[in-house]
Amino acid sequence: MSSVVSGATILLDGKAVAVKVRGEVAARAAELAGRLGRPPGLAVVQVGADPASSIYVRNKRKAAAEAGIASFAHDLPATTSDSDLLALIDRLNCDDRVDGILVQLPLPNGLDASRVMDAIDPGKDVDGFHAVNTGLLAQKRPALRPCTPHGVIRLAAEYGIALRGLRATVVGASNIVGRPMALELLLAGATVTVCHTGTRDVEAEVARAELVVAAVGKPHFIPGDWIRPGAAVFDVGINRDATGRMVGDVAYDRAAERAGWITPVPGGLGPMTIAMLLSNAVEAASRRAESRSG
Repeated sequence: MSSVVSGATILLDGKAVAVKVRGEVAARAAELAGRLGRPPGLAVVQVGADPASSIYVRNKRKAAAEAGIASFAHDLPATTSDSDLLALIDRLNCDDRVDGILVQLPLPNGLDASRVMDAIDPGKDVDGFHAVNTGLLAQKRPALRPCTPHGVIRLAAEYGIALRGLRATVVGASNIVGRPMALELLLAGATVTVCHTGTRDVEAEVARAELVVAAVGKPHFIPGDWIRPGAAVFDVGINRDATGRMVGDVAYDRAAERAGWITPVPGGLGPMTIAMLLSNAVEAASRRAESRSG
């Protein structure tokens, strides 16, 4: 599955690994459909018509259908109120056909994303954003795990990158990627540093890291010369540069000359995130089935 991009640097092909994960998901979904008498169900909620969000939602619904997961579309106008959106979440929480609920972010101005995410049944929280699921991960009892961080862990495993004992640096401390990424790496036995707006010397923290996860959301925030020779680089960033080209948070060309492993942008963690979302959907369906039978 590996390919050399520069010297001995290995390209971490998220597309190829995502295909493997989606095959596993389809097999589990078929088994669950036979057991439940229906396919696992995923409700995808979009509020407004943000062009980028619409593309993401369309891709997620298509991927779900290809994996044998029933997708329930809920497309709401940008004028939707907090109370109306929360009422929909409540109905989906009670709907036995729905095993997973995904609310596409960002929400339009005026809607409280934290309140909406907290309203989702943790057992149906396929994004893994709910405070209960984050807390379980912090306590080393993972349930439904945040998709992008879990995608990093799966991609590392597929390429034989042993995380235990590695000095890992996560650049970015968001609730969606940076913080849960640090928890995932701790769970895997790495020694973890998280860089944030209060970090005095980001360059020094990156330069000594054997594994770097970049999750800042700023194009080429990390120069390639910062990367330690032989390090594993996982670039979560999806940005547009001045020419409109899609680039990551890491200056790829120079980093690829120094790294041992590196994800491309696009084609790295984007496909893995969707694959792990689908995995969470069938995991949620399996857990709910076991809970009922138990």
